[in-house]
Amino acid sequence: MPQISPSILSADFARLADEAEAVRGSDWLHVDVMDNHFVPNLTLGVPVVESLARATDIPLDCHLMIEDPDRWAPQFVEAGAGSITFHVEAAAAPVRLAREIRAKGARASMALKPGTPIEPYEDLLPELDMLLIMTVEPGFGGQAFLDIMLPKIRRTRELIAKHDLELWLQVDGGVSASTIERCAEAGADVFVAGSAVYGAEDPAEAVRSLRELAAKASADAWWACAH
Repeated sequence: MPQISPSILSADFARLADEAEAVRGSDWLHVDVMDNHFVPNLTLGVPVVESLARATDIPLDCHLMIEDPDRWAPQFVEAGAGSITFHVEAAAAPVRLAREIRAKGARASMALKPGTPIEPYEDLLPELDMLLIMTVEPGFGGQAFLDIMLPKIRRTRELIAKHDLELWLQVDGGVSASTIERCAEAGADVFVAGSAVYGAEDPAEAVRSLRELAAKASADAWWACAH
């Protein structure tokens, strides 16, 4: 079943507990952590994640768009995150970091910017619980979906199948009712959606609708039929 992870980057930061409640029924709550170094934007850090983890029972999916994730990622696990995504472009020792995240009790995920190919990291895939293909340049919400990422999603799904891995494939950036089906058909099964959820009149209904669209698109997809 496809999973939907609403991004609180599109939520009202003054009402995060209420905004989390507004998307009850989501599989995850996506938390974008930006440091104004790895990406040109500054958002939130460990204390906010800690507070949010106390305020909701939706598991937190922390996407670290930061320099030196090797140092900081374990602190986000300790703050209550259930899944940690680090960028391979920023990690000094991605395998060691993934193992440390897992050892601390969270799911380990690795993200790739649009310009970063998946093929050099094929051997790392067994060390991960999820792989994130960015479908916009990281740093800001509300960007338009990059269709040129669809072949990369497909190639990644092929590598996952090749190694027979139980690896989730997440997409983040411009995911909406008009793009989620293409992502699901290509091979994604976890979807980060920001403005498509929090810009809707009923965010919880938007989550249900997106999940339904993804489920229909993936049911007859090439990769689902191959199982």
